[in-house]
Amino acid sequence: MLLHEKLAPYRLLLASQSPRRRELMTGCAIPYELAPRYECEECYPETLPAEDVPAFLAQLKSEAYPDPLADNDLLLTADTVVILDGEVLGKPCDREDALRMLGRLSGRAHTVVTGVTIRSAERTSTFSVRSDVWFRSLRAEEIEHYVDHYRPFDKAGSYGIQEWIGYAAIERIDGSFYNVMGLPIQRLYVELEKFITKQ
Repeated sequence: MLLHEKLAPYRLLLASQSPRRRELMTGCAIPYELAPRYECEECYPETLPAEDVPAFLAQLKSEAYPDPLADNDLLLTADTVVILDGEVLGKPCDREDALRMLGRLSGRAHTVVTGVTIRSAERTSTFSVRSDVWFRSLRAEEIEHYVDHYRPFDKAGSYGIQEWIGYAAIERIDGSFYNVMGLPIQRLYVELEKFITKQ
């Protein structure tokens, strides 16, 4: 029996406004409903190692979900960060911030980590996936072209790998491409199957 058949008794709630995560869930034939939008202040301890931040925030988002889960509900939350020199690069606050971030990433390797939490009324499972990404050196006009035409202000590290910059600038990836998009869908497929098997 395939995963989408095993999920038939459940209501899988995706608590994310990311169109990329929705696209990946649909592409993998994982049936889901969008959870209602809700507020969650995404703060984490300054002492937390950068690679642990996404898992921490995914759990935080899960715990902030305001409605009790029914017996057949599964709540899915996720968070993706870009890490350079041990520093978390979040979403840029404006054009200048986006230009600055991409200037720092140019010609260097960085790490993308996504944390994912699956929660039912009974239990919780959290995992994270790491990918390393290499950018070639970018000219200032290339960075400006990308920021001005694609406006990556809703993306960690100021870029989306599925956009122009992914085609033109990324030399190689060690790890999951889809993780860099924002959801390690292959690992999620495996973890969801394990989670409902243990229910």
